[in-house]
Amino acid sequence: MEEVVLVCLAFSCPPNPYLYLVNPSLFMSVIDWLVLLLSIGAIVFYGVWKSRHHQNLDSFLIANRQLPWHSIALSVMATQASAITFLSLPGQAFYDGMRFLQFYFGLPLAMIVICITFIPAFRKLDVYTAYEFLGKRFDKKTRIFTSVLFLLSRGISTGISLYAPAIVLAVILNLSITVTTVFIGCCVIIYTVYGGTRAVSYSQTLQMFIIFSGIAAAGVIAVKLLPEGVGLNQALKLAGSAGKMNLVDYSFDWNNRYNIWSGIIGGFFLQLSYFGTDQSQVGRYLTGSSANQSRIGMIANGLVKIPMQFFILFIGILVFTFYQFNPSPLYFNPARTAQSLKTESAEKYSRLENEFKQVNDQKITRALLAVDALNKNDDASFRQYAGELRVLNNQASTLRSEANKLFSEKTDSNDTNYIFLWFVRQNFPKGLIGLLIAVIFLASMGSLAAGLSSLASSAAVDLYMQSGKKESNEKRDLLFSRLATLFWGIFTIVSALYTGKAGNLIEVVNIIGSVFYGAILGIFLVAFYVKSVNGHEVFYAALIVEAGIISCWYFDVMAFLWLNVAGCLSVVVFAWLLKLTGLFRKGKSH
Repeated sequence: MEEVVLVCLAFSCPPNPYLYLVNPSLFMSVIDWLVLLLSIGAIVFYGVWKSRHHQNLDSFLIANRQLPWHSIALSVMATQASAITFLSLPGQAFYDGMRFLQFYFGLPLAMIVICITFIPAFRKLDVYTAYEFLGKRFDKKTRIFTSVLFLLSRGISTGISLYAPAIVLAVILNLSITVTTVFIGCCVIIYTVYGGTRAVSYSQTLQMFIIFSGIAAAGVIAVKLLPEGVGLNQALKLAGSAGKMNLVDYSFDWNNRYNIWSGIIGGFFLQLSYFGTDQSQVGRYLTGSSANQSRIGMIANGLVKIPMQFFILFIGILVFTFYQFNPSPLYFNPARTAQSLKTESAEKYSRLENEFKQVNDQKITRALLAVDALNKNDDASFRQYAGELRVLNNQASTLRSEANKLFSEKTDSNDTNYIFLWFVRQNFPKGLIGLLIAVIFLASMGSLAAGLSSLASSAAVDLYMQSGKKESNEKRDLLFSRLATLFWGIFTIVSALYTGKAGNLIEVVNIIGSVFYGAILGIFLVAFYVKSVNGHEVFYAALIVEAGIISCWYFDVMAFLWLNVAGCLSVVVFAWLLKLTGLFRKGKSH
């Protein structure tokens, strides 16, 4: 009964909640289910069908290096555009405005460096993985160490990416998130184990077309749902007056996560490490039919990524504006609301809900008055009502914070991951709900499959094939690659169950990456640009720096984007100093 109450609170059940026990399909119409199942079925069939004649190691790991630039660009974007993007980004904008977009300001610069340095180096040595390059430039231990850092960071991050669609399926089918996490993980494992990189890349191309369609539809519907007399212009002015259109922050603060400096500098190092050294991305452009095709694909990704993220954040702004004119719940996370009904804090939570409802009513009144003033070109009245609306929004935030303190830390504490899902389910027409849910699932499948494929590639090429115990055997190596995919699939499921409740999913993924990516990037920069440094020196430098970066993160010394800068530059400096001191005179250097 508690699970029924949970979902009823989230989605306004009819008088008989037991209907949902016997017929979970009531959460979506027949049309929605058809759109959802056909979209997912088409993706799986297309990926498997396109890879049916390619069952060798080259095909499984790098798709025989035959893909054109547009497939590379779409595959790279699909790998990034996980379900986290579509669940968390609108919620991030709802609470924090547009400033998260600054996180991507370093991306175009990173793409240029990758096209000039990384792609030619990887293509010249004809490698399967980025870490294979390090083995040829330095030594085996440096290659294995870097690969292990990647495997840990990507394994955990892929698990968090799995948790996002599990939230959606849990709400739709009234199931435990544990059950839906295992179910989705198993589905992706099956199709990735069978088709490998080729299946992933081909299916991601079709996925992105469906995803772009879903994003565009969500934006149009969000605008049309605004009250009569409230157009896009009025919505933007109202959001701007609430401080939500804060695209660029020029202030400098080490502890400020999102400003133009952390975005351009810290973001550059993070994006350079992600696209240049993370096998989930490197594996996408290693599939290119030529170096130029890989370069064009990456440049196209750099040009499209920022507008795409802007639009998804902008949808969150429209959702925020919508709830200025319409009632919103005290908490968008239905599990939290349900939990309040069975705790000793239930009475206090009910009181907070009543206070929140009163604030909601006042917000709606002030928002309508503010728009009326806008339409009459009465700037003075608009500023007055907008100011009152800001005060009411602050009161609403305070009430939400008080409600948050009532809950156990064992439950999913972050509300931002549920805002867009709530909005879609409550307001979107039949058919479009199915499309948006399909977008979330397809994004999840693309990023999860790419993550598993990259984890299997690195485990097979950088660990198993380096053991030196047996001669290379095509069939055995392919079998191990499939088994590695299975192992990492299970690892990501376990990771999802333990790390998915850590907070806003898109922030958590980037924080985890920042803990590891800086040191990894530093190793690669030494390999490319500091020719005199050998494997011993860079290995011990990276080992020391990674321990320091983990400490900085644990004690919250600086905002997470700066960890990428600190980690990268520290590895380069430490390796150079070790070279000068002559502590490690032995070791391979080219």
